[in-house]
Amino acid sequence: MSGHKHHDHLDWNERGEIMEREAEVVFPLVEQAFQWVREVRPEAGRVLDIGSGPGVAACQLARLYPDAEVVAVDGAPALLERAAARAERLGVRLTTRHAQLPDEFGELGTADVVWIGQVLHHLGDQEAGLAELAGLLRPGGVLALMEGGLPFRFLPRDIGIGRTGFQSRLDVAVSTGFAEMRAELPGKVDVVEDWAAMIGRAGMRHVGTRSFLVDHPSRIDERTRRYVHSVLTGWGDFSADRLSEEDAATLARLLDPEDEAGVLRRPDAFVLGARTIYLATTP
Repeated sequence: MSGHKHHDHLDWNERGEIMEREAEVVFPLVEQAFQWVREVRPEAGRVLDIGSGPGVAACQLARLYPDAEVVAVDGAPALLERAAARAERLGVRLTTRHAQLPDEFGELGTADVVWIGQVLHHLGDQEAGLAELAGLLRPGGVLALMEGGLPFRFLPRDIGIGRTGFQSRLDVAVSTGFAEMRAELPGKVDVVEDWAAMIGRAGMRHVGTRSFLVDHPSRIDERTRRYVHSVLTGWGDFSADRLSEEDAATLARLLDPEDEAGVLRRPDAFVLGARTIYLATTP
């Protein structure tokens, strides 16, 4: 979550624009997921987007539930300001709430729909987090949890520079870094990430699991190119110590805006990936 204390050192004013662009590029999967949520829960009086960031998902929830109180919850005031500005720009009703998780789960109030996308893995005790989420659901309420899926792909196997299979090796480096990040979280509890089983242990009923696709084939537009560049930049920063010298050099070329082999110029860059959504209700 953008507001988790583990990330307090980040400059969210600087990150806000990048995060909004990234959320817009992956928006097709969120849009599909929310259609599913609305089929299960057609009406709602109150909706929470927990870990809302710059509000791309929250504004879509406000569009789908125009009569509801839709609340964007985050720990970064700069991102909540961006969410409010986006809502005003799009003409949807949205309120914002500053909260740090997991400490302030209990202060959010109850809701008919709770959306939490790629936030729970930033909490040391994910099962305790799920139990807190269960406590926010009103009778018949729906929790939509996004965690996991398939690694995103941006480049073909052979990109003409460095050793073939660069992105697969980058995936390994990022995955190792993610495991190290989780190991350092306060109150870290190891758990087999069987989300359906975890939902049941948290006192909810698992409704179903679906995965949704983002597919921007080459040639991609300028906005999507900048998304690829920012994601690869973040992955590179996250895994810098785990890349070989050759792969570090390849990444540097891919991120060089002046290099014809870079992602801002090469014609074969694309975006393809999937995220998995778990739906749960009160028993």
